[in-house]
Amino acid sequence: MTRQSNSLGRSFRNWLLSGARAPTPPSYFEPDEDVEAQNEKHPWWKVMCLTGVDYFSTLGYQPGIAALAAGALSPIATLILVLVTLLGALPMYRRVAKESPHGQGSISMFENLLSYWPSKLLALALIGFVATDFVITITLSAADAAVHVVENPYVNGYLEGLNIPLTLFLVALLGGVFLKGFKEAVGLAVVLVVTYIAMSVVVIADGLAFVTRNLDVVANWRSSLAAQFHSPWLMIGTALFVFPKLALGLSGFETGVTVMPLVKGDPNDKAYRPKGRIRNTKKLLTTAALVMSALLLGSSFVATLLIPPEAFLAGGAANGRALAYLAHENFGPLFGTIYDLSTIMILWFAGASAMSGLLNIVPRYLPRYGMAPDWAQATRPLVLLFTLIGFAITLIFRADVTAQGGAYATGVLVLMSSAALAVTLSTRRLGERGLSGVFAAITVVFVLTTILNVFERPDGLVIASFFIAAILGISLLSRVARATELRVDRVEFDHTALRFILGARNAPIRFIANQLETSDPDELRLRELDVRYDTHLPEGDPVMFLEVHVADASNFSEVLDVRGVAIGSFQVLRAETSAVPNAVAAILLAVRDLTGHVPHVYFEWNDESGVRNALKFLIAGEGDTAPLTHEVLRVAEKNLGQRPMVHVGG
Repeated sequence: MTRQSNSLGRSFRNWLLSGARAPTPPSYFEPDEDVEAQNEKHPWWKVMCLTGVDYFSTLGYQPGIAALAAGALSPIATLILVLVTLLGALPMYRRVAKESPHGQGSISMFENLLSYWPSKLLALALIGFVATDFVITITLSAADAAVHVVENPYVNGYLEGLNIPLTLFLVALLGGVFLKGFKEAVGLAVVLVVTYIAMSVVVIADGLAFVTRNLDVVANWRSSLAAQFHSPWLMIGTALFVFPKLALGLSGFETGVTVMPLVKGDPNDKAYRPKGRIRNTKKLLTTAALVMSALLLGSSFVATLLIPPEAFLAGGAANGRALAYLAHENFGPLFGTIYDLSTIMILWFAGASAMSGLLNIVPRYLPRYGMAPDWAQATRPLVLLFTLIGFAITLIFRADVTAQGGAYATGVLVLMSSAALAVTLSTRRLGERGLSGVFAAITVVFVLTTILNVFERPDGLVIASFFIAAILGISLLSRVARATELRVDRVEFDHTALRFILGARNAPIRFIANQLETSDPDELRLRELDVRYDTHLPEGDPVMFLEVHVADASNFSEVLDVRGVAIGSFQVLRAETSAVPNAVAAILLAVRDLTGHVPHVYFEWNDESGVRNALKFLIAGEGDTAPLTHEVLRVAEKNLGQRPMVHVGG
């Protein structure tokens, strides 16, 4: 029985961890033609539909949320949202597309603009907000899909009050599909988006036609506004104040640049600068923004004028489903039910798009930072983790669409603010002063909007803080646990270094670790004499110097470039790295493989305290190098006879 249980346990573990991926290259990595060919390319309008399942699906709940937040002012507040979209978000993300043509997005722009630990910590914080955005997309979309199921007249109230179980079921169904295996289906996205937009246009156009035939509806709306607000300026000021609550209508831009590798460009596009793809992605972003702006304005206008205000309240027939309410009222239950099904499908697919985004962003960044456990490189454990988090969010918010709007808006606005700041810094660095000023103004708008949203609805910041704290905690533990891994993808020796190594391959090479770079042969001679005296290194054995220095300790894995330098009669190998002990160990193993002999390395003892050395190693990549190098070698090479030798003296 025990043997069978162990076998089942191993089988389950193998299934759970199957398909683990190696950490992706840095986000600023420019792939070659072979890597580019791995992504199937599609016309930009088809890829727009893939991003549109997230962007356009917000029509399912945006008009209702806008009506609740702004009341009769909803069309004016929505107009402000449209202006911010077209004059702020759109030009900003067109610039992001230009600077990250391989789908890196705005997060990676900060990696290029900043460096060292600030770059990594900022990226981790932004990933926390990305996680907030995507997880809330899953739960909010599922909750709104459940509303469309419960409120359908053919259900006849049988599912009334079961919004939470239905939402949990949809989240679990999404997780189950990804556990089985799910790939982005551009074709399905096209069908869903075209069907949903076409039916939404029919509903909105019918509502606008009704308004033009019954202008007293407009007169009543204007009278309501005049009764509440005594001047146009007061209306505009109030609309600006409630605008942050509508900010979830800005979702979709970050996804639009993330899927850039799927966009077909020109036949003569270069992998490092695909001009055709950049141009077509700009078309994608512009078209999506224009279509969504028109739909937002039209849906807000007809919903505000044609739906009773009480219907938007919790439990009301239009709560979370304003357009579906009009579809049932004006076209009957058959058309309304078809519209419900279309809405449910696009909302569910929006959750699938968000899950895909989560499964891509974690392996893209965290393993490369050394800040994720090994299982984070496999899909299924992440699916289970995010599904459980989705359950928790659903229960916390009780599957309430409106209540989750604040958290969703927070994630969207923080990403937009960070993208605006990244673009501002980038244009300033390139000397584009005029553009830099424009994008700085856009940054101020998004930052102020984010602050207002967080101040009024702090739940989004609470959830994001949970994600950030969890990511930072797991990252720290993972970085500590993986500190003694080799952390070098490969070692590359230049021509001089190879000549030094191969010229001494008839016997084991003895390296003297040297901390200070020097061009003075006398200093190297004194260093050699000290090491020979302290470690009893035989007088006649030839030596080679090894100098490894920290360039950026925040990096984790790297390609290690080793240069050979001749200083007088001395041969020196030099390299820059993120962690000295790991790089020394990697160089020793590479030399062993090249020469067939086990090399030796000679250090001096470090007199600093153990705790100080450990912290220095984790943060600055240095520390008590000798024992740490030995530990890295012990982990990397289990065969004692093949393990390079570490000697310490002094």
